[in-house]
Amino acid sequence: MSRMKIMLIALVAFVAMSTAAIAGPTVIKLAHPNVPQHPMGQGFEKFKELVETRTNGEFRVDIYDSSKFGNFDSVVQGLQFNMLQMGSAATPNLAPFSDDFLLFDLPFLFPTYESSDLITDGPIGINAAKALERTGIIGLGYIEIGFRNIWNNKRTVKTMADAKGLKIRSTPSKAHIATLKDLGMNPTPISWGEVYTALQQKTVDGIDIDLNLAWHNNFPEVTNNLTIVNSLYSPHLVMMSKKFLDSLSDTNKVIILEAFEESKLYERKLIRDGEKEILTKLAGKGVTVYTLTPEERARWAEATKGVYNQFEKRIGKDLINRAKATIAAGK
Repeated sequence: MSRMKIMLIALVAFVAMSTAAIAGPTVIKLAHPNVPQHPMGQGFEKFKELVETRTNGEFRVDIYDSSKFGNFDSVVQGLQFNMLQMGSAATPNLAPFSDDFLLFDLPFLFPTYESSDLITDGPIGINAAKALERTGIIGLGYIEIGFRNIWNNKRTVKTMADAKGLKIRSTPSKAHIATLKDLGMNPTPISWGEVYTALQQKTVDGIDIDLNLAWHNNFPEVTNNLTIVNSLYSPHLVMMSKKFLDSLSDTNKVIILEAFEESKLYERKLIRDGEKEILTKLAGKGVTVYTLTPEERARWAEATKGVYNQFEKRIGKDLINRAKATIAAGK
């Protein structure tokens, strides 16, 4: 090879490297609705760390926490047009894509976190996520918020009789509202941004929410009774733009998907370990904690069977039975 050709090849390589340096890293915009200190926020920070380290800076992850990118519709549209590369959404919001997501709205379906893993990581959860692919969105897998419990300012709730008549903030989910009604409470949908003030001003008596969200949003400051019910399990599906995923090299695709899998398990562990830590701290906040007895929880579950009847046609009796069988086999 002539000296001139060698110099030309070297020049082309230099220009290519310089252009890549000027262009900078490929940016992954990632949106989620929670505060950074919540396990969900920490889980996505873990994802950011893994991706940026393992690609040697070729990728940069910009996180839009606390719904800064916008509401659910904004996230979906952003993913479809690749203006957003990753996003997280609660499963009730995903019901327009597939009624299978309504399975997670059924009360007292999951006795433990291990049983929820059987559904989210198994064929049922995977099949539900596939429904988004036709819209240009890939469902990567599920992280979680946790199990819902009753916080209130009126009295210690040990039985359904104690819960009767309590005005409890609910989500707009029809299943969530129906569950609280069947338990004798008065569900009151209030937007998330107004919840703390509503509890503080006693516009509502309490809220049905998991431990981590309550703790990281300072709800123990404005509620003094907690009943561990573990009624509804709340997962979030993490989604990716199909256009973005398809644009990746095989090597980078593996790096990003493996990083998500690790951060998913990390987030779930933070949720579950965090609940144990929060329960030890609540007494110092003046919160009285009571856990339903197994017998009483069974009565609550029996009282909400009407929710299953209400949603059985949309979800499908076969799917509900398969979920129950999967959980029973995994015990």
